[in-house]
Amino acid sequence: MKEKVGIAIHGGAGTILKSRMTAEKETLYLNALREALNAGWNHLKSGGSSLDAVELAVRELEDNPHFNAGKGSVFTNEGKHEMDASIMDGKALKAGCVSMLSRVRNPVSLARKIMECSEFVYLSGKGAESFAKEMNLEFESEEYFFSEFRYRQLQDSMRENVIQLDHSERENEKKFGTVGAVALDMNGNLAAATSTGGMTNKKFGRIGDSAIIGAGTYANNKTCAVSCTGHGEYFIRGVTAYDLSALMEYKGMNIRTASAEVINKLSTLGGDGGLIAIDNDANIEMPFNSEGMYRASVSYKSDTLVAIYCD
Repeated sequence: MKEKVGIAIHGGAGTILKSRMTAEKETLYLNALREALNAGWNHLKSGGSSLDAVELAVRELEDNPHFNAGKGSVFTNEGKHEMDASIMDGKALKAGCVSMLSRVRNPVSLARKIMECSEFVYLSGKGAESFAKEMNLEFESEEYFFSEFRYRQLQDSMRENVIQLDHSERENEKKFGTVGAVALDMNGNLAAATSTGGMTNKKFGRIGDSAIIGAGTYANNKTCAVSCTGHGEYFIRGVTAYDLSALMEYKGMNIRTASAEVINKLSTLGGDGGLIAIDNDANIEMPFNSEGMYRASVSYKSDTLVAIYCD
């Protein structure tokens, strides 16, 4: 393949240690990442758009109960689900964002409908779900989103009076539950998408970086497409996704140097997590400052990579 195409996906970052992962669970995650990657990659290879590719990949992850987005979303303090997502088109710098969804099956698809079928960028809560109904998007019952594993997380968090970013088996262990995808298509267009179920036991309608353009998601054909995963407050404060693009556009950095720079800045702020990024030549970077990050990538110039740990 000579056309410059590529895609990268992530399924969250954090304290992900091989010593605590069973072979069966590791295989499950690797296969899930590979399936989501292939959904987007096969579309790109057939001449499809980067927007379609990132939506397809993220929908696969949202439909998988093992990732904290869509079906696998964690519970809030009130025992409900509040899902967030965003998508961005690097060609026109158009974007769609949504937060505090409770029953829309695929939040990323609603974010795209907001971008393409409304005059708005960001909708939330009941209003967003009303718009989703007008767009004939698929809704699910509360039972669809219920997971005994996620419910136990909520009970543990409430008992300890803590907010968890994802499953925590021991003190100081953190996993950041977000999924995302970035892609470059044959027409040179970049796109990015991110989706999350938020924090276990979160209160007060808290919203993280996944729904915020420039913080957790950004795409610009001049530079790159970015999707982040981690402690959202730090990505918001660092405007991490846009910062990477700005370093490339205004300082002339390449994607590797710029990616390392923003992760270093994240560490300086005290935040944990990582990101995936692709530039307009299909160079892909997937840096993180945690013990692991569920990730996968492939491009016209690189073989398929599916990985979890630092090595």
